[in-house]
Amino acid sequence: MPLSVAIQMDPIGPINIDADSTFRLAEEAQARGHSLFYYTPDRLAFREGRVTGRGWPLTVRRVKGDHFETGPEEERDLSTFDVLWLRQDPPFDMSYITTTHLLDLIHPQTLVVNDPFWVRNYPEKLLVLRFPDLTPPTVVARDLRTLREFRDTHGDIILKPLYGNGGAGVFKLHAEDGNLASLWEMFAQISREPLIAQKFLPDVSKGDKRVILVDGEPVGAINRVPQKGETRSNMHVGGRAEKATLTDRDREICAAIGPLLREKGQIFVGIDVIGDWLTEINVTSPTGIQELERFDGTNVAARIWEAIEARRG
Repeated sequence: MPLSVAIQMDPIGPINIDADSTFRLAEEAQARGHSLFYYTPDRLAFREGRVTGRGWPLTVRRVKGDHFETGPEEERDLSTFDVLWLRQDPPFDMSYITTTHLLDLIHPQTLVVNDPFWVRNYPEKLLVLRFPDLTPPTVVARDLRTLREFRDTHGDIILKPLYGNGGAGVFKLHAEDGNLASLWEMFAQISREPLIAQKFLPDVSKGDKRVILVDGEPVGAINRVPQKGETRSNMHVGGRAEKATLTDRDREICAAIGPLLREKGQIFVGIDVIGDWLTEINVTSPTGIQELERFDGTNVAARIWEAIEARRG
């Protein structure tokens, strides 16, 4: 049965159609007969009892430089759609959080994917704290003394903003590195948020595995390998995607977290695994669909839409 689908995303013009997961989801929706409407987060509004988006009917096509076409601009009541995709990229700041509050007002009459209430309450670097047996030693703190004590205990650490994304602001600090206080001061001037630190995992040199889960079930994985001389494996900063298989440990991790993801309406999730350890659970706007599809031929986008259609059925 055809669905009406709204997509809240960053501007579609500059995207890389060979890598962008939102484009792939839109392409698959279109192939399944669903209609598309697109708007950017700054065009989301609450207006006299209605949640609206000012945007455009959308058609996509896999042609570089000519990958989309829009109809006339219009303001739409978002509660009239069957499905709404929350797909803008982090950072997970107050702007992002505000969009989840507004979309809460139309969910589940309109199925918002992923469920905005739990996106807001389970951001990537905080949801993992519910699974300490699966994660490396971790501290979340704003206090410099606490961060120093953590490094004194664990030696080499990774320090990063709690609500960052794409590898931005991620630092590896050696046990004797003298820059911890300077970095803490720099972050403290930028925001009042805590920092997160984790014990450094040397296995990252072999790659940071992205496992994709659909409605709580793993469908495949890719390995993201950092450039030579780089700690970060994010593809935003030059990480290289390679084919990967799911290990017994990967499946153990997925079995532990999958029921919670399914219960909380997190239909499309990407987790990060380094060696045997879970480091992040990405629920805001996960990526990796196209790379996985190219490596193993699985139509991941179809699996995601099947889960959505089942919920709408």
